[in-house]
Amino acid sequence: MTAAPPTATHPEPDAARLPAPAIRLSGVTAGYGERVALEAVDMEVATGSLLAVVGPNGAGKSTLLKVMAGLLQPWRGEVETLGARPGRLAKRVAYVPQAEAVDWDFPVTVGDVVMMGRYPALGRFRRPGPADLRAVHDALGQVDMVEHRGTQIGRLSGGQRRRVFLARALAAEPELFLMDEPVTAIDATTQEELMDLLETVASGGRTVIATTHDLACAAARFQTVLAVNRRVIAHGPASLILDPRLLAETYGGHLLTLGGQTVVLDDAHHHEERPGQVHYHEEAPRRR
Repeated sequence: MTAAPPTATHPEPDAARLPAPAIRLSGVTAGYGERVALEAVDMEVATGSLLAVVGPNGAGKSTLLKVMAGLLQPWRGEVETLGARPGRLAKRVAYVPQAEAVDWDFPVTVGDVVMMGRYPALGRFRRPGPADLRAVHDALGQVDMVEHRGTQIGRLSGGQRRRVFLARALAAEPELFLMDEPVTAIDATTQEELMDLLETVASGGRTVIATTHDLACAAARFQTVLAVNRRVIAHGPASLILDPRLLAETYGGHLLTLGGQTVVLDDAHHHEERPGQVHYHEEAPRRR
């Protein structure tokens, strides 16, 4: 009797060889004073992700980034950033807030601001060396701001300032970028150029997490999306942005569909019906 040939097997991937998540949150609740900003958040962000965080004003998007960066301690739950407690690996994390606390009249140049990204690695008494100067030059080149290196920071336009603060983050050569509204209130050309750069950063294995109010940008330019409104509504491919029911849940039902295709957000206190517009609320039927 001939023995049957052995059956081919496909072993499970070795978990030890898979990259650890860049971010892991488990049961995280956080807030300010007595106000809850995030509640029972569970999520993981894979290394190398280009993730858009979307949600209405006050949904906890900025709070989420601060918790990840270690700038705000959660009330409950556990957080891991690059496999450690937030703040432990601060040199490997670049946090770019929405509003920089900058005295625009202070006599500091673009080059000075970008060099600040190198300070954590320099230590207390080291002076910038050739490697630091190259990193600053390369970062300015990536955001097309080399010619403005000697310009006083307050003389720049809003879009140029965004480029400079992104260059500061790039100069730090981090593994994780946490960016609050990096493509908001800038012209379309600058937005596209910055998104091209963020895509390049992520394709190189680094992780980019950015909040945004621009749903079209989130759907077209990001790989994944996290919809939040104090809690996680959904986390998955960027195509989720195209689901009216998901958006209605995320934005509290204040959603309008024009002609069955274009989705825009309605003012929370404005309910005037217009021809061709349909309000999607929680119990609204799906348009066929």
